[in-house]
Amino acid sequence: MPKNQRWWLTQDNEELVVNAPAEHIYDLVADLPRMGQWSPECQGVEWEGGASEPVEGARFVGHNRGGPRNLMRWSRHGRVLVADPGRQFAFVTEEGGRESTVWRYRFEPVDGGTRITESYEVKRIPAWARIIDVPTNRHRELREGMHHTLVRLKIAAEADTGAAGAVGKENE
Repeated sequence: MPKNQRWWLTQDNEELVVNAPAEHIYDLVADLPRMGQWSPECQGVEWEGGASEPVEGARFVGHNRGGPRNLMRWSRHGRVLVADPGRQFAFVTEEGGRESTVWRYRFEPVDGGTRITESYEVKRIPAWARIIDVPTNRHRELREGMHHTLVRLKIAAEADTGAAGAVGKENE
């Protein structure tokens, strides 16, 4: 079955070319308390346990909203897995005290800027969540959310670097 037709979540990704340096885009993504500015699902992130910056092992809690008419709200604890400026930023969220979903952002220099790839990999989610995923079309929601996040990052990064509009619409 093609990945866009499966009914359960395992992994997926979206990518977009941004006319800005990888280090700058990384700084936007890794500033987790700002994630709500980019992601349509994330409403906010707070550092936990004395963490105050995106370093490997730093813990946080993210507050989310989604589902039909954005009526579902939930929070997830997480931990930064990879903090490699300009190359990769990754974190894992937890469900019931166990690792649930790995979110990863990779930055690759390309002609015209930086290709940013956002991906997720579901390691474990409870049965009740898998049941809810089907009628709410969670797979589609995540793909649309990743695209939306990348477009917002593109707009912000290009505006910050004065490069807005330099990359063609074919990348959106």
